[in-house]
Amino acid sequence: MAALRSRPAQPYASNFSIYGRSSFLASRPNPAESPIRDSVAAVSVGIVNGEAMLDLPYVEDVAAEVDMNLVMTGSGRFIEIQGTGEEATFSEEELSQLLSLGKKGIRELLEIEN
Repeated sequence: MAALRSRPAQPYASNFSIYGRSSFLASRPNPAESPIRDSVAAVSVGIVNGEAMLDLPYVEDVAAEVDMNLVMTGSGRFIEIQGTGEEATFSEEELSQLLSLGKKGIRELLEIEN
């Protein structure tokens, strides 16, 4: 699972752990309602050497002109969007491209999770 190598892996891994524990509790006789209301996934995206990239490992992250973390729910709602022009400014078109790429990566993670 490639996305687990990046900084946004922390909320994703936490969600995965909580979900696993909740599934265990739900499997018990007379389980209480599951505390999980929605899934969560996170990715990093950025622009490195002029190219939009998904899931930046450290080497690419530190070289990125633009760096963005994206956290979303399984129902497609945003939890966090944090982006920085580290070494360059970026256009609205590039922002849109990064959001699209990040949402695609999150959908892939959520498919694996479910």
